[in-house]
Amino acid sequence: MDLSLVLHIMVAAVAAGTPFVFAALGELVTEKSGVLNLGVEGMMLVGAITGFIAMAKSGSLLLAVVSGMAAGAAMAAVFGVLTLTLMANQVASGLALTIFGMGLSAFLGLDYTSFALPGVAELHLPLLSDLPVIGPLLFSYDVLVYSSVVLFVAVSWFLYKTRAGLLLRGIGEAPESAHALGYNVIGIRYLAVLFGGAMAGLGGVYLSVAYTPVWVEGMVAGRGWVSLALVVFATWRPLRVMAGAYLFGGITIAQFHVQGFGIEIPSQLLSMLPYIATIIVLVVISRDQQTIRLNSPASLGKTYHPENQ
Repeated sequence: MDLSLVLHIMVAAVAAGTPFVFAALGELVTEKSGVLNLGVEGMMLVGAITGFIAMAKSGSLLLAVVSGMAAGAAMAAVFGVLTLTLMANQVASGLALTIFGMGLSAFLGLDYTSFALPGVAELHLPLLSDLPVIGPLLFSYDVLVYSSVVLFVAVSWFLYKTRAGLLLRGIGEAPESAHALGYNVIGIRYLAVLFGGAMAGLGGVYLSVAYTPVWVEGMVAGRGWVSLALVVFATWRPLRVMAGAYLFGGITIAQFHVQGFGIEIPSQLLSMLPYIATIIVLVVISRDQQTIRLNSPASLGKTYHPENQ
């Protein structure tokens, strides 16, 4: 295996992992507030088709990104009303959101199934992009990939270096105590849920506009579920989310190269690799209950309303 092929696989793994970065970091913030939203898959799909339509109609990447994020946030708002205001079960509401998103995206995309976009050009940085090895590895991506890195830095800084991040984590651990101190627990949880929805929508936009610039019904193909698993795999830590996203991106890319290396594996089994890896990771992580208890928000998935206090 020569160096150029290794670099190609590594670059492709980063690109394949980018939608996981967006969706998983958004879900991480949501879960840090104590809310479990299983509707990531549906939000990504709606964000993907909305961004695709905006890009097809206007040719503007910025409009596509804003539209996809707004669509994801709108889906998350529906989830928020159900779970935070009406106090519906979070697991059932999240599953319903995914089913609704799958149907809605398929309906909206009926007229775009054979439409192709020009894609998003890679940023070329003078001198840096031309460096051997480092250039292709670090400076050969489009603006959305670099945006995912900025998002990681921003989320890490917010959660662990700001008063607002401390408050968000405190609400995830003990919403009753935060309410007793005078904080608007429901309002802050709404903001976290909307942020998670916007990031899921952005992950969908990246898939439909930049990664594979065509619309295919169900094109998210389980990435929303993998993103949910990533948050648990990372034990609710941003750096591990980032590393896990690129790891799963590499596994996704591996299915396209394994047979090229002369390893005879049925293509169906290769297509299953990312999901098999997800199951294995969850089984391994679930055996370490102490780590999960120490890192998961104490109120995660539990219905809460100030009137009950």
